[in-house]
Amino acid sequence: MNPAVRGVRTHTVADARLAAYGLVYPLSVEAVALSFTLDRYLAEPVLALCDLPGFPTAAMDGWVVAGRGPWRVLPRRLLAGPPGQRLTIGSAREIATGAVVPRGAAGVLRREDGQLIDGVLHGPLRSGRDMRDRGAECRAGDLLVAAGTRVTPPVAGLAAAAGHDELCVARRPRVALAVLGDELVHAGRPPAGRVRDSLGPQLPMWVRLLGGDLTATRRVPDTLADTIAALCTGGDVIVTTGGTAAGPVDHLHEALGALGAEIVVDRVAVRPGHPMLLARRPDGIPVIGLPGNPLAAVAGVLTLLEPLLARLTGRALPLLRTAVMADGVSTGGSSSRLVPVSLDDSGIATTMPFAGPAMLRGLTGADALAIVPSDGAASGARVAVLDLPWRDVSREVSSVGGQPGE
Repeated sequence: MNPAVRGVRTHTVADARLAAYGLVYPLSVEAVALSFTLDRYLAEPVLALCDLPGFPTAAMDGWVVAGRGPWRVLPRRLLAGPPGQRLTIGSAREIATGAVVPRGAAGVLRREDGQLIDGVLHGPLRSGRDMRDRGAECRAGDLLVAAGTRVTPPVAGLAAAAGHDELCVARRPRVALAVLGDELVHAGRPPAGRVRDSLGPQLPMWVRLLGGDLTATRRVPDTLADTIAALCTGGDVIVTTGGTAAGPVDHLHEALGALGAEIVVDRVAVRPGHPMLLARRPDGIPVIGLPGNPLAAVAGVLTLLEPLLARLTGRALPLLRTAVMADGVSTGGSSSRLVPVSLDDSGIATTMPFAGPAMLRGLTGADALAIVPSDGAASGARVAVLDLPWRDVSREVSSVGGQPGE
């Protein structure tokens, strides 16, 4: 093994995230038709190309009226389409929701509020007038959605309403996965002495949630030659599982050395997940080594893969927030500890059971991983948390800095 490839210090979680974010540059940008932009990230802000609405419109079915009532109702109902003629004082015309309000109108009288007596309309106008003024939602040139935002159906719909046919989005990173380990079974119940691979099925989902696409998965035997071959796979990012420690069949460091790769993060001061690593091949392609234990691998996903994919898709570094521990947690060592927690609306974190490094059960009901300092955290202590990507919170900041401490 080439000793020069090994890292010289153990990173904190926050430092490792910064290192991953700073290792790469955003990928190329492409214009994509609105219907195909779901879950892509905006590379440019969406500006309104026109006023919304582009003309005053009726917000309710009823009558559009001019002046104070009562009003004489004119023939021909106003429907969506070209505007009708100007209304004169004391007149009204039946109107449908969304139709253009003609000039001279004072407002729209709702159908349920009006009463017709011999062709004369009686009723009170509400204070809101039940009409939408031109530009009530936005004016041409207004910022509608900021760059870096994930495209949702409402974002695409708003862009369409504002005149766009396509959006400028970041290319989704292509991620290649290498699952290392002779002991793994990839289907069915494992026999004695073997372990069912739980990372191969879930990592494509993690990659998708974090903005990338898994394009290849290789099952790699525990040999140096096979490990080297797996690291030569094409893609924007290479992710491996297992082989990051120093066991007799852990060949990842040696394989990286044989390829002349630079290790950027070698060990993180946290458990589970301590032996995670981040390297860069001579051609600049990043390699993320995830530990083989399931929860430890998830720690590596949130510490290294999430910030790296954020940078590749042109987003800000996802924010490390803070929460208040509902119960005390001890670490029993010199490293921080990642603990699955559920978060309530007030930011109180309750630890989940079944949180060992080889367990996923506690993670299934969690909202975040709390980063408990090496000296532990008492009940009521404030700690940093890594939000899980399915938690509906704002998780981005405008710059790399501003990360709360661990």
